[in-house]
Amino acid sequence: MTDLPSDVSIVTPPTLVIAGRTLRCAGAWTLDGADRLEPLLRAAAAAPGVAVLDASGITRLDTAGALLLLQIAADRGAGAPAWEGLAPEDQALLDLVRERLAAGGERPAPAPRASFVARLGEHSWAHVEQAIGFLGFLGEAAVAAARLIRNPRRLRWKALLTAIEDAGADAVPIVGLLSFLIGVVVAYQGGQLLKTYGANIFIVEMVTLTMVREMAPLIVAIIVAGRTGSAYTAQIGTMQVTEEVDALRTIGIHPMDLLVLPKLMALLIALPLLTLFADALGVFGGMLVAWSLLDLNLVAFAERIPAVLSWRSLLVGVGKAPLFALIIALVGCFQGFQVRGGADSVGRQTTVSVVQSIFLVIIVDAILVVNFGSWGLR
Repeated sequence: MTDLPSDVSIVTPPTLVIAGRTLRCAGAWTLDGADRLEPLLRAAAAAPGVAVLDASGITRLDTAGALLLLQIAADRGAGAPAWEGLAPEDQALLDLVRERLAAGGERPAPAPRASFVARLGEHSWAHVEQAIGFLGFLGEAAVAAARLIRNPRRLRWKALLTAIEDAGADAVPIVGLLSFLIGVVVAYQGGQLLKTYGANIFIVEMVTLTMVREMAPLIVAIIVAGRTGSAYTAQIGTMQVTEEVDALRTIGIHPMDLLVLPKLMALLIALPLLTLFADALGVFGGMLVAWSLLDLNLVAFAERIPAVLSWRSLLVGVGKAPLFALIIALVGCFQGFQVRGGADSVGRQTTVSVVQSIFLVIIVDAILVVNFGSWGLR
């Protein structure tokens, strides 16, 4: 017979023997042998008069085996004796499993679900608190802007130029493409109807006024809110998480001067320019559709534009851009400062920033359109 190495132990199967008033356990009480113990456990539970629980024969014990030993003791009733003969480490494991079972059994009662009215009140109050916080942030930004006007040397030119490049120059391709496609869609949908009535020439009014007064400023604001406003929130939010904002305050740099005002001024400059660019691309897209669908000469289309597009209409469209820029920049920066905790909060506040910016832009645009008539700006 070949001798086994000294460091290899032989795992003996678990056994459970009832000898008179003694219940003896032996072998390896581990998860691997738990299935063999089921009939023995049933027999032990039915055996009357057992007064001694002997575990001196156990050679190996894990948490599964400890659970079985505790089950046997529980079957004996409240006055059952403790297990005798356990090795110190096995006794420590048994005590640990018993403590965890006791702790797991004391589960707190689930909190009652709040009523619909209570949940509605909580959400409403949260929105009120956020609105109050935004008004405070708006006031702080106004004070910082007044301080900058009084002392223009406080302006961070490098931060301003970088923000203009990010918000304006880098957004030109996507703004141009989408504005061109919007012009194509407006001209195609309107051109089909005008062609039916033989009013092809009026496609110029439809495309030009729709793009200049409404579609171009609105689509540019939505693109910038999703592209630039979210970037503002993510940047400031990440600085909040890494405590860079607190570091700026510590070294005497006000976050408004470095993080908010350059971004706000950049959008005030870039958004009107992007709107003019979107006007041109949208009208050009409509011009191409009019030429291909309605057989309208490109030169005739271009010559009619000055007759239908007044300076008032142009200023109405471009004049919305600074207001939209204020909304996008302030909401994006404000939500960035609301970040608390870790990266999940950055993503959550970025989503809130985009949704709130687009929502407020559309609300303000609707208010302006409704009131333009009473202001004599039809």
